Amino acid sequence: MYKKIAVPVDLAHSDKLQKAIGVAADLARLHDAQVTYIGVTAATPGPGGHNPDEYRAHLDAFAAEQAKAQGIGVATHAVVSHDPAADLDRSLLEAVEDIGADLVVMATHAPGIADHFWHLWPSHGGAMAKQAKASVFLVR
Repeated sequence: MYKKIAVPVDLAHSDKLQKAIGVAADLARLHDAQVTYIGVTAATPGPGGHNPDEYRAHLDAFAAEQAKAQGIGVATHAVVSHDPAADLDRSLLEAVEDIGADLVVMATHAPGIADHFWHLWPSHGGAMAKQAKASVFLVR
């Protein structure tokens, strides 16, 4: 049913993504699909690397670890943004389109008080679910 599963990752918080990564891996094995880890970084130094090439290397290493641990086929897709915080939703949506994903598995947080004001501060998962052409599976 699914052939290409996109999983947005924040390498600075990879410890909080394990549940979503596990769900994506289970679905990949079930459907014989490939998982593509998508990361967004700035051109300037940040927590993921000093430059986009270093960030890509870290994203590739992360994906290789997951491939070995989960026994799945993986790929990576790094996006360089001038302002990742402001452009994250748009960058992720474009990346999902670019790779031709038919499913997005994405970690999300439990709803809180800020979520009642979603029109002021929409969640990234909510934006993905509302706008992506692919199916979206949000994992808490």
